[in-house]
Amino acid sequence: MRLTAPAAHRTVTRRTATRRTAVQDADGMAVASFVLGLLGLLVLNVVLGPIAIVLAGLALRRGTTRRGRACLGLGLGIADLLVLLALMQMNDTISWSF
Repeated sequence: MRLTAPAAHRTVTRRTATRRTAVQDADGMAVASFVLGLLGLLVLNVVLGPIAIVLAGLALRRGTTRRGRACLGLGLGIADLLVLLALMQMNDTISWSF
């Protein structure tokens, strides 16, 4: 009487679980990219913009199921850097000034 599954079945299950975890990680990166890109428009765009771009790129490369959110994060990260560039041109500084 055998109480455990054959070794081949366990290997497939591990691969499936690993793939599922990788996709969940990529989904988390897509959401984080979107949130950081959105926050970067308001504060710390010099830091949050590049982080949003990197996270969106990684999420897209790893095959996220939230592709639209990753693309929005990428666009918002680029917008963060454009806002920073515009502020630097207007004020000759890296910081916000009102």
